[in-house]
Amino acid sequence: MIPNQTLAAESDRFLKFLLHSGFLISGTLTVLIGQVLPILSARLLLDDTQAGYFFIAQFSGSLLGTFLTQTIVKRFGFGGAIVLGFLAMLVGVLGLNSDAWLVCAAAFVVTGFGIGITLPSINMLTVELNPQNITPALNFLNFFWGVGAIFCKPFIDFFGTPTSILQPTLILVILLFINGSAIGFIWRGSGRKESFDRIESENPMPIWTTSTAWLIAIFNFVHVGFESGTGGWITTYAMRLPNQDGGAAWLSPTFAYFLFFVLGRFAAPLYARFLDENRMLLLGLLTTTLGVIILLSGDTLGILALGASIAGFGTSSIFPTNMARFTKTFGATATRRATPLFICGTLGAALTTWLIGYISTNYNDLRFGMIVLLGSCLFLICLQVFLYARSRTTVST
Repeated sequence: MIPNQTLAAESDRFLKFLLHSGFLISGTLTVLIGQVLPILSARLLLDDTQAGYFFIAQFSGSLLGTFLTQTIVKRFGFGGAIVLGFLAMLVGVLGLNSDAWLVCAAAFVVTGFGIGITLPSINMLTVELNPQNITPALNFLNFFWGVGAIFCKPFIDFFGTPTSILQPTLILVILLFINGSAIGFIWRGSGRKESFDRIESENPMPIWTTSTAWLIAIFNFVHVGFESGTGGWITTYAMRLPNQDGGAAWLSPTFAYFLFFVLGRFAAPLYARFLDENRMLLLGLLTTTLGVIILLSGDTLGILALGASIAGFGTSSIFPTNMARFTKTFGATATRRATPLFICGTLGAALTTWLIGYISTNYNDLRFGMIVLLGSCLFLICLQVFLYARSRTTVST
């Protein structure tokens, strides 16, 4: 019996390793669209509105994937869902090398479909594997997403060319195949699906009949939109800066944003010991807002990098902490009924990224489009203050 328990523990450790490495690759794939957008726009002669439709394509696929995640998990388990997501991302990323706008758009749909399945599946499986340490586990997991995101731009710059992304996409295909195959192999031998099916059949507490659940989902809608809008447009925003001063040209605002995003995810489990979820969220939102104000007011790469760094650090812990709040409010098994939460995030990402491009085209200035990010921050602060006050009222009664 003890050898079997030891084997199961080793299998769990390896599975967690694969989940974290897979989340790193998923982080690269999630923000890839923002890094290849200038290349595709130049190659296909697109304006900001037309380029913005690629965001709609990716997030439409992501929405479909997220919507189907619960059904897929019930049928194939978390491991099967993750493998399917990796396969979709593999196929989609290859299609981005086409010179046809329609094929590229379809490729973004397929890539988004894979992202929509993979991200919630890995998040939910991590919660169930770490029921006693949900907030630190989610922050640590999402730290790896940030690592993948931060290396996306230098990865594309190093392996790609101004007119081709064939080599970096082939590397991503190989990594997706190796990681996905390993997860599938470990999952088949774990025997977890049966126990998870048992959990699903237990009497759950109500979630989506409560206003609190929908307020948390709205919070996710706006915040994921903010993260996607920032990650998707900051590269293009920096490239259009009139003062490309040589003294700061070495520092990319995109790199700075994701670098401090990663550092924030790494630091979050440390100060999570001293702050509850509500205080962590409010502190993160205030920091993010300061960063966005600096970002929008800057006219040099150095100031943009400073604002991006502060915004990246502030926003880094918000998604996993909001997810932890949702789980602690409705119980660990709530992860299996979190589909509306993830769908709202996907819808927010699609709307915000498209809206930035739309406003930019209509005002002929991307800075006007980026003001959407500031509006998102201010809305989130108001919503968080309301949720915090509501939670204190509930506790006192």
